[in-house]
Amino acid sequence: MSEVTAGELESLGLKADEAAHLSARWTELAEVSPELAWQRLSQDDLKPSQPFAVHLRLYQALSERWDPAARGPLPAWLPSEGAKTNARRLMQQQELSDFAALHAWSVQERGPFWGALAERIGFRFAEAPSAPLDASPGVEDARWFPGARLNATQSCFQAAGDAPAIVFQREGGELERWSYDELRALTGRVANGLVAAGFSAGDAIAIDMPMTPESVAIYLGIIRAGCAAISIADSFSPAEIATRLRIGAAKGVFTQDVMLRAGKTLPLFAKVQDAEAPRAIVLPATPGGELQVELRAGDLAWGDFLSEREPFADVLSEPDALTNVLFSSGTTGEPKAIPWTQLTPLKAAADGHLHHDIRPGEVVCWPTNLGWMMGPWLIYAALINRATIALYCGAPTGRAFGVFVQDAAVTMLGVVPSLVATWRATGCLDSLDWSSIRCFSSTGECSNPEDMLWLMSLAGYKPVIEYCGGTEIGGGYLTGCHDLPAAPGHFSTPACGLDLVLIDDEGQRGERGEVFLVAPSVGLSQRLLNRDHHEVYFAGTPSHEGAPLRRHGDWLERLPGGFWRAQGRVDDTMNLGGIKVSSAEIEELLNNVEGVHQTAAIAVPTPGGGPSKLVVYAEAEAGAELDAAALTETFRGLIKRELNPLFKVSETLVLEKLPRTASNKVMRRELRARYLAERT
Repeated sequence: MSEVTAGELESLGLKADEAAHLSARWTELAEVSPELAWQRLSQDDLKPSQPFAVHLRLYQALSERWDPAARGPLPAWLPSEGAKTNARRLMQQQELSDFAALHAWSVQERGPFWGALAERIGFRFAEAPSAPLDASPGVEDARWFPGARLNATQSCFQAAGDAPAIVFQREGGELERWSYDELRALTGRVANGLVAAGFSAGDAIAIDMPMTPESVAIYLGIIRAGCAAISIADSFSPAEIATRLRIGAAKGVFTQDVMLRAGKTLPLFAKVQDAEAPRAIVLPATPGGELQVELRAGDLAWGDFLSEREPFADVLSEPDALTNVLFSSGTTGEPKAIPWTQLTPLKAAADGHLHHDIRPGEVVCWPTNLGWMMGPWLIYAALINRATIALYCGAPTGRAFGVFVQDAAVTMLGVVPSLVATWRATGCLDSLDWSSIRCFSSTGECSNPEDMLWLMSLAGYKPVIEYCGGTEIGGGYLTGCHDLPAAPGHFSTPACGLDLVLIDDEGQRGERGEVFLVAPSVGLSQRLLNRDHHEVYFAGTPSHEGAPLRRHGDWLERLPGGFWRAQGRVDDTMNLGGIKVSSAEIEELLNNVEGVHQTAAIAVPTPGGGPSKLVVYAEAEAGAELDAAALTETFRGLIKRELNPLFKVSETLVLEKLPRTASNKVMRRELRARYLAERT
């Protein structure tokens, strides 16, 4: 084992007495296995106030004694044998030996698993199903909980009425709380307001506003009324808003007059208006304040819309009834419209229960938006598990958000890796007390292991539950849990209720390849609003135990030690800042720039496995000359105005000719490989 001296630790910024103590501890642990040595150091000796460079040096020194080829990555957190996790209680109930046995049961006996889990978390059926699963129609059309009637929101209000449902802070404001009774009352006023405004069960109603306590009540109120929520991110341009309103056949839209972010006033209703949206219900950015915009004929101000009547008879429907339309980009310009049903909340709650170990009374925070699946996921994963949603109504990139996490006593904090990188680079979270956190979770991008180790250190080394899935899954298919070791930037188990197969470029099953899911499962989509579901997910896929596998499109590697590593997307759908976007959407916009014949947009990982960056290759029109630096600035401005300000071109490269297949399709995969080869 390499020596770590007190002098070296002092050179990394540690005080002399602390350096002497850690050096002595290092000597004491010389004969202890690396994973146990790290557990003792991280839990007993290392402190968030100490320079992270010290933590990293010790972890890397222990990694030198570790054999990753035989054992995978060195765990940075180990589960406690005596912990009474939700998963462990279910194991005991089912007389299962360990988490691997739990997962095996969940995929071998899918009906009994989902039936037992629904009962365990108290998922409510107004009329009981005849069975948990009817698999006779086949894996594509399996019927979950046939014969049941329900409204999924009823499962969201089973905590004590005076328990906190939402703890929140508006930017520049004080910490506030709504109880479960208060939230339920507001959802009833929303549902009654919809009926009074002339909306009917089955209508689709969009939500284009920030993630606020009001937007949570609106979302649940829409579903209580038997309507479907159309999810639209508040960062979208008018053109993208219009596309989603059209695909979802929206009859109305909830929005705000403006957005207040980082001291700036940003337009929102103006974009909805430019999208030629149907009738809008408009909230003021400042609750109780005056609207800062002039409404169109037929639009309603929030105060005029909201009913005084709180009781509402929830509209019941079949398990596969539409409750939410979300969007995920495919490989063409128009996004896939993915329906969530009355049962999708069960999948979100299950992942929260078994993998994130969300318990009654805990506080769950995930900076997100209702336009992305993690917004509805957060609502269901927290409320169905009788926990508290924590919402910071502002930008999560600065210290104010970190103070909110501290003051709200958050127990589970969700992130995207690019946000963690920003926190670490700016030092904005220094000296905060995040000791209430029991775990982190990360999704949306490939994680940088070093950044995730830094994140763990902020809470005294609590696990990061890596979480990979999709809108069409209703949650994750690959993740971690509190019952298995956690290694920064790596996954440790398929999600309960789901299994997967890896198939390489030669069509062979192995330890590295494209992900195919073994259907059926609660949460998996069974239709699309604007695509042929079979063609997208099942056509031409390999079979497994006599049934077709379900295409997903991620590329994974299974590692020793039970760990998995994400390798990005197989197709040309990119994840930028936690948001999926297709190459085609970006290229369609950039191809209109003067002098540009065609572009190819690719996402490439940053060194160390961090968040993907957007690189554009450009082919000039005949006779035109392109300047790469000038093009980068032009592309950035165009994307910011017309597509999404969260997408930023990192680099532009000009080629005489883009590589193409025999059928004239641009070979983005070749460009990605070329880019990586030239920079490694």
